[in-house]
Amino acid sequence: MPLQNRVLPTQEIVAEPGRGLLMGNRGSLHRPDRGLGAARWRSKAWICCVLDWKGVQRDPMPPGRWTALFFFDEAVALAAGHRPCHYCRRSDFLRYAGAWARGRGLAERPRAPAMDAVLHSQRVEPRTRRQRTTVQEFVTLPDGAMIRYDGRPALVLDQQVLPWSWAGYEKPRRPRGLIEAEVLTPMANLVVLKAGFAPLLHSSAVGN
Repeated sequence: MPLQNRVLPTQEIVAEPGRGLLMGNRGSLHRPDRGLGAARWRSKAWICCVLDWKGVQRDPMPPGRWTALFFFDEAVALAAGHRPCHYCRRSDFLRYAGAWARGRGLAERPRAPAMDAVLHSQRVEPRTRRQRTTVQEFVTLPDGAMIRYDGRPALVLDQQVLPWSWAGYEKPRRPRGLIEAEVLTPMANLVVLKAGFAPLLHSSAVGN
């Protein structure tokens, strides 16, 4: 039976057989029985990492240390409020931080804790601790953003939407009449995407 460590674009952590392209963590979330407790984060540093780091075999749920989370691709990770890890994905982190600076007219790339603080304020509702979403004009959304479309998460690509599931992205659809959309991707990550950060996408999106 799969562990409960697969992340949805809605930030939920579920038990699914799909592994995805990236892993990451939000701190130690699991109990000794390897089930999740009530907490869904222990740190504001929500990161996404490579699956394989120098061939090291890692326990996905070492006691008291961290809980490995898995993402279908980077668009899903960004929608859930994560950012590239500055250790195992150094070049991607620098591209992300550079896009963060460009999108805000900053002279220098910000440090990770400063970005994490902004992301956390935008991704979680303080009272309910649920995902915070926004409503945006569809035509303004960059490639790589994720929205709720017909009640499901969907990827925005070339002004089309690709409904998402763990089986892969479906064929692109032209959303006729869609003026505004509920956006799952936090505003900070939208700014990064608009500034040119290209996320790692699953082949089902690229091949459609």
